[in-house]
Amino acid sequence: MTPAARRRNTAPPREELLAASMATIAERGLEGLTMAGLGREVGMSSGHLLYYFRTKDELLLQTLEWSEGRLGLERSALLSKPLPVRERLEAYVDLYVPDGPRDPHWTLWLEVWNRSQNADDDARARQAAIEGAWHRDLVALLAEGISRGEFRAVDPDRFAARLRALLDGFSVHVAVGIPGANRAQVLAHVREFIADALL
Repeated sequence: MTPAARRRNTAPPREELLAASMATIAERGLEGLTMAGLGREVGMSSGHLLYYFRTKDELLLQTLEWSEGRLGLERSALLSKPLPVRERLEAYVDLYVPDGPRDPHWTLWLEVWNRSQNADDDARARQAAIEGAWHRDLVALLAEGISRGEFRAVDPDRFAARLRALLDGFSVHVAVGIPGANRAQVLAHVREFIADALL
């Protein structure tokens, strides 16, 4: 049996499938991600992929969960560094904002959000869990900054909701490439907002 045939008969680990899905989005955009194309990439039939994921929506959501898991580890490492809270907040914002138009993570996020209009309760709960992790980390960071006297007293939960809404709005503009909303401009706007509201 050839290596290619052996590969076709053995399902690759889930992590390999999701990494290949994300790599395809990064290289060719969402329009380049098809079950048949992904199957060819990993040596599986599109039918075999559908057995694992059922629908393309489920593939996209699992890919997002996998990508968010990696980002969550990176975020935890950044936020646990022995730095002033303001510097860690800047690192959080830096990780949140897309790198530029067609950033693969944000491209995937936008697609999952768009498809969530028709999603079932389980899919919505999984999306809420992703959002919740970002929110909890930001609330904890703000509360720490307030308790250390680095930030003025605000309600951490309410402020986190507003800051994330600001970040989401700007991030969508960066991800879709709206003129006048590049990453550097957005980061400058957010720094100014944080300075005015917290310092």
